[in-house]
Amino acid sequence: MTPTRPVNALLPSWAIASPRRREHIARVTALLDRWAGAMRIPAGERNAWHDAGLLHDAFRDADEPLLRELSLDEKSPVEILHGPAAAARLHSLGERRADVLDAIRWHTLGNSLWLRTGQALFMADFLEPGRKFMVAERAWLAQMVPDDFTGVFRQVVKTRLEWSLREGKGLHPETVAMWNAVR
Repeated sequence: MTPTRPVNALLPSWAIASPRRREHIARVTALLDRWAGAMRIPAGERNAWHDAGLLHDAFRDADEPLLRELSLDEKSPVEILHGPAAAARLHSLGERRADVLDAIRWHTLGNSLWLRTGQALFMADFLEPGRKFMVAERAWLAQMVPDDFTGVFRQVVKTRLEWSLREGKGLHPETVAMWNAVR
């Protein structure tokens, strides 16, 4: 397994992420690296998981005009544009791994067509240990990923949908399609 490198040193110069966000990115990336090692994921896919984790929130703290410009989206809520903006920037810089671009683009909403990279990022973003809710439950799920990747993914999708409904949040069509694909 590759040794863990400091995330700040690896984020590109164009990233707009606060110190707190960089800590989250580091925890997500470390979790993905740990799972990939435990699952003995091939090196190419392991690198895809690492890069998706590292870059998924690269524009999380960018301002709305930049997010809308990069994502080419004038309608969606600004809170969901950092993934599409980061994927667009990466693509413009030559990134061609579809699984990495799709994972980053859809990590907030989910995607029914994801390969394992997107699913792993979706779980790691939710299960990373710095979040202060459902601490024991999320830690247990994170520990179970290498042994039951598909089952944990299904549970994470279900938990996130239940939370959205409980909080009166709308469900995006992409999220509903992902749930229908995994249940």
